[in-house]
Amino acid sequence: MNVYSASEQHQYIEVLHRIGERIAAADPLSTVLKLVVEFASSVVKCDSCFVYVLEENELILRASQNPHAEVVDRLKLRMGQGITGWVAEHKKPVVIASHAALDPRFQTFHELPEDRFEAFLSVPILCRDKLVGVINLQHREPHVHSQREIHLISTIGFLVGPEIELARMETESTKFSELAAARQLVEKAQGVLARILQINEEDAYLVMQKESRQRRKSMKEIAEAILLADEITGPQDRQGTL
Repeated sequence: MNVYSASEQHQYIEVLHRIGERIAAADPLSTVLKLVVEFASSVVKCDSCFVYVLEENELILRASQNPHAEVVDRLKLRMGQGITGWVAEHKKPVVIASHAALDPRFQTFHELPEDRFEAFLSVPILCRDKLVGVINLQHREPHVHSQREIHLISTIGFLVGPEIELARMETESTKFSELAAARQLVEKAQGVLARILQINEEDAYLVMQKESRQRRKSMKEIAEAILLADEITGPQDRQGTL
């Protein structure tokens, strides 16, 4: 038997289509996550919706139905921490109709007034059975989540899972590229400094490391300063200090 009315079907298809369009258009992940929150909170009529994304073995709050500028992009959970961490660790949903705070897995975060809400639905976001995030829905009053609601939120998790995983991989790739470029700068600056101070490159590296600590600058910034100074003064041998 079809449990959805014609209007509900139209609404759900329309929202899923919009999310699919945003993914196909390569919109920023933050835009896609906002649509996830909009979809989830509209089909379940909840009082709170959070989306956590797994990044470097931590779950980071990336989107919220209610404004939480002080914690979005800042609140981090470990795998297994709280109900959200349990869902992430076991890749299984948790459904609590009332008294969510009494669940032994529950953990309070004083920054979030939603911790006082009664009902809790937490669903993993997966990509090829790999955990990439968690969607949480909460209600102020007791609420029995239907199988339809659980199914819909799980479906949205399946839809955006690959997009989140792709964004994570692209971020990691960018970090690796930036690290490689910084390493090349440092090695080049080592050679320049060794020539200027007439020392070997190992000692030149130690000098750069000392300057980095004293000036509270990254090794990349120290390297850029050395290379810029060398470019300005010319390539001839000379002695001096940073």
